[in-house]
Amino acid sequence: MCGRYASSRRPEDLIEEFQVVDSRVSAPLAADYNVAPTKEVYAVLERRARADGSPSDTPGATPAAERQLRVLTWGLVPSWAKDPAIGNRMINARVETVAEKPAYRKAFAARRCLLPADGYYEWYPTSVLTKSGKPRKQPFFIRPRDHGVLAMAGLYEIWRDPTRSEDDPDRFRWTCTVLTTEATDDLGRIHDRMPLMVAPSSWGQWLDPAVPGLQVAALLTPASPGDLEAYPVSTSVGNVRNNGPELIEPLPLSGADDEQTERDAKETGAG
Repeated sequence: MCGRYASSRRPEDLIEEFQVVDSRVSAPLAADYNVAPTKEVYAVLERRARADGSPSDTPGATPAAERQLRVLTWGLVPSWAKDPAIGNRMINARVETVAEKPAYRKAFAARRCLLPADGYYEWYPTSVLTKSGKPRKQPFFIRPRDHGVLAMAGLYEIWRDPTRSEDDPDRFRWTCTVLTTEATDDLGRIHDRMPLMVAPSSWGQWLDPAVPGLQVAALLTPASPGDLEAYPVSTSVGNVRNNGPELIEPLPLSGADDEQTERDAKETGAG
């Protein structure tokens, strides 16, 4: 799964990187090194408009789709949901079943997006046991080896809040989810799932709402072996209140063990 990631790039950098022609970002998000579910995140997507100027997801609408940069909430809320809190549990969608699941199939058909990231976190269960007898988990940060942007495959939905009036500008809630797949051999040792990436050469097809979901499924492949690097980082990332570039600083494995030992000592009053 993907439950935390880092996103520190400025909107103007993302506009250039993803060739966005229509930015809908009214207020830039602060650099976030501990993006967690329910937070606001950047998303790149393409939207068409009907002849009357209203948005449409129907194939054949005119004019052509324009690439946009928007701010969405992480945790997809299906259009039919009665309670938006369902989004708290829908931060990831498994690519193996996304075309059939009622919560995701319509979005997969026409509302696909890219979620830019510096990298993402996964927790590896070590052989060391905690006082409760559970394996101690060490966080790892996984990012492109060239430190480029990570374009995670995502889906988005637009949920209409029935408690708000028609003229309320906040009556629509835009939400998203990250598509995941089985982790590649080298990363599968850390966690058995990983976000799906979309290569720059496939961005156009992936984002185009006129292209059926099943047709773009072939574009979704795990990162090639060697494209990503993984290294241990501070356990501070486990607390969403911690945020800063120090969270993605490499930590030697011996340092990781020492850090956790010191934390255990503080919690038990030792030392």
